[in-house]
Amino acid sequence: MRPWSSIPIVENHELLVALPAVLLRLEPHPYASLGAPYGPDHDPFRLRSGVVDRLVQAQRRLAEQDPTLRFAIFDAWRPIAVQAFMVEHTIATLCAEQGISRDDPSQQSAVQAVIQDVARFWAAPSRDASTPPPHSTGAAVDLTLASLDGDRPLDMGGAIDAIGAISEPDYYASASTASERLFHQRRLLLLKVMESVGFQQHPNEWWHFSHGDQLWAWRSGSPSAIYAEAPIKSVTA
Repeated sequence: MRPWSSIPIVENHELLVALPAVLLRLEPHPYASLGAPYGPDHDPFRLRSGVVDRLVQAQRRLAEQDPTLRFAIFDAWRPIAVQAFMVEHTIATLCAEQGISRDDPSQQSAVQAVIQDVARFWAAPSRDASTPPPHSTGAAVDLTLASLDGDRPLDMGGAIDAIGAISEPDYYASASTASERLFHQRRLLLLKVMESVGFQQHPNEWWHFSHGDQLWAWRSGSPSAIYAEAPIKSVTA
């Protein structure tokens, strides 16, 4: 259970809509490229209509702060089947990198440690309507900053989806080198413009922001969330 799991959801029934062309998509989509089961015509670059509006507003605020920058969208809507696929993929990848066999009884404590590490970043693919994964609601977006000159993503001091402390928003808050201070400044800029239009940041991920889901409600003090799992039938062009 997450700190926000008990917050009630009062669904407002906004549709999922495609991100407008003004928002840069990082393609090919990373999870689709791995074979994640989106299904036909289930474009991951979609969010609830109100979230899209706020995201466009945030990009305008970013341009006011630094006209050489724009957003680069890494991931947006994520069906629960994709969430399940990616959780399993991440666990398997980390076990392989660490030389851990999930079938070896003597390594089960190491396997559990990996699963716990992954759970700090990847929400469980819950089918319980009261605890949907944030991305399945169409309320959450993973994004970074990019240069308008060639649409190149900036170095933020850690890759999106990296498992570990380096992904925490304030990881570089006490940095001593110029490059690390720059990473912190960039993360702060992203936070500032997203918060200015009502988004809330995941406590463990510098790249993850949401508006309207349970995580947002928990961080903003709202008594309820406004988005449950987005039904496939709500997808519109």
